[in-house]
Amino acid sequence: MVKKKIKFGIIGAGLMGREFASACARWCHLTEMKAKPELVAVCDKNPGLYSWYEDNFPSVKQITDDYHELLANPEVEAVYCAVPHNLHEQFYCDIIKAGKHLLGEKPFGIDKKANDAISKCIKEHPEVFVRCSSEFPFHPPMQRLGKMIEDKFFGQIIEVNSGFLHSSDLNQNKVINWKRMIDFNGEYGCLGDLGMHPCHMPFKAGWYPKNVRAILSNIVKERPDGKGNMVPCETWDNGTMFCETEDPDTGEMFPMTIKTQRIAPGETDTWYFEVKGMKGCGRWNSKKPRTLEILEYNGGDQAWQQIDMGAQVAFPGITGGIFEIGFSDTIQQMWAAFIYELTEGKPKSKFASCVTPEETALSHRLFSAALKSQENHSTVDIDKLP
Repeated sequence: MVKKKIKFGIIGAGLMGREFASACARWCHLTEMKAKPELVAVCDKNPGLYSWYEDNFPSVKQITDDYHELLANPEVEAVYCAVPHNLHEQFYCDIIKAGKHLLGEKPFGIDKKANDAISKCIKEHPEVFVRCSSEFPFHPPMQRLGKMIEDKFFGQIIEVNSGFLHSSDLNQNKVINWKRMIDFNGEYGCLGDLGMHPCHMPFKAGWYPKNVRAILSNIVKERPDGKGNMVPCETWDNGTMFCETEDPDTGEMFPMTIKTQRIAPGETDTWYFEVKGMKGCGRWNSKKPRTLEILEYNGGDQAWQQIDMGAQVAFPGITGGIFEIGFSDTIQQMWAAFIYELTEGKPKSKFASCVTPEETALSHRLFSAALKSQENHSTVDIDKLP
């Protein structure tokens, strides 16, 4: 089968840019995709990154430190953009105005004002397909939980807990980087950097917070700058959002807790998701990446069962069903979801889809309300925000 090629450029060629490039190189792994990405252009201010692309991607014909040059390249049809949050508004809008399809990194703007501007630009260019990055739902147990949500397995929702935890900042001698600086990362701190991941599944399920009481912590208030000095570390390290949320199936309200932490001792990179309902419960934690836990209640004993899952992914590949997948596989699955929806005009399924611009807008309303909640030590109605 001859696959349609979609020619991509990368703006921001570092960690996640290389992950996307690697996913492109391994596209033959996916057995049912009718289209594939081809990397043709790369942009980054750091020339030290260029050689990796030059050595591994003969399809790349343009390498530049000016993203305007990449956008002027008529061969580029779509762009993956991974740059600091303060650049999102300008870069994303320029990409969209250039007529290039876009998968951009979260949070889609350093603040709500920037996100509003990006959303306005998207509406003015309906011919451009735009989505936001988040790999969380593409782990097989999460896909299974998504199907259970669609099948109404849980009944009336009792509570939902979703989070993203790691401990990279527990080391107080760690040199500060842009994610710890308000000018580059924004006032949201860990909410903006991590928050879209634990919001992804609830938002897809239609579980939209009505209000929030947030507790945010700036634990390490200064860090070394790598030049022998200590400098202010101003962003929130940890954030917990307690949300009152409406179950769209019953109209009943339930509590949802969304947690993002950069200082979570013992956690390397832990994602978790838990749904408790009157008929059943389900939970997954990336510490045990292939283990899905389910409780089904029929009036008798209440017992959790463990299901050992393999490569039951949304977009099938050559990996046998008994083998487990890793982070690089979820990256490729996310990109398959983007390519599928771009070419087919609709997502493969509700939970096999990328974050939409509307969902990023909802996240900004939530995070903005969380800041106000922290400032006033109060519960804030999200719908009443300007």
